[in-house]
Amino acid sequence: MTTDLARSLAQRHLDWIVPAWSGPPRVRAFFTTRHGGISKGAAATFDVGSARPGPADDLVAVAENRRRLRELLPADPVWLHQVHGNAVVTITTAPAAPAAPPTADAAVTRAAATVLTVRTADCLPLLFANRAGTVLAVAHAGWRGLASGVVESTLAAMRVPAAEIVAWIGPAIGPLAFEVGPDVLAAFSADDEAAAACFKPIREGKWMADLPGLARARLARAGVSEVAGRHWCTHTDAERFHSYRRDPRAGRMALLAWLAP
Repeated sequence: MTTDLARSLAQRHLDWIVPAWSGPPRVRAFFTTRHGGISKGAAATFDVGSARPGPADDLVAVAENRRRLRELLPADPVWLHQVHGNAVVTITTAPAAPAAPPTADAAVTRAAATVLTVRTADCLPLLFANRAGTVLAVAHAGWRGLASGVVESTLAAMRVPAAEIVAWIGPAIGPLAFEVGPDVLAAFSADDEAAAACFKPIREGKWMADLPGLARARLARAGVSEVAGRHWCTHTDAERFHSYRRDPRAGRMALLAWLAP
């Protein structure tokens, strides 16, 4: 149960986040923070690794952090090669061994003990399940993915009525920190006049964008009426969260979720 998972994290002195939502009891999920690992510098201390590791990535530290993460999971997580798009992969069974990450920004499963995961460091981590607890999904949604329809693609891949789905929005950059230009405004307002309410003009050609608000609007438009999640801001809470916009050398956090047998 959710309380058991939260207790297990607390016993390990981890401040990781267990979703407070109305998802079915069968769903297990948590979101990592900066704490609990061995990474140094801007990626300290818990970094699960970027989509395309570069020279600045401490791969030894990432490997150890992932090993610690694995201790809390029923199987190896299914990592994705995230590209800020709307592709969704359906995972039919837990991998027997680590495999090459599929290129996608969302994943769906109906298989028990199959651990889905997405990595973020300002983008939205999204969690979905149907009320019956038979299908689970996660998605990585930056503004590009959100505008291109990753929410709608994920819901379609779940193959259940939207009214039966509940969702949770995890920590992401907040509306007081996400400054954008006209390209972002145009990407959302082109087909949704209501999206303009999520943009606050601050000066000529610049707006503050409410990324979680845009996700909630997309979910509502798709027919998902029950959406949970607090107003965390990864950019302003430097003590707890990684933020790419705050520091491009930052590490990555992860949302992990699975269906209990």
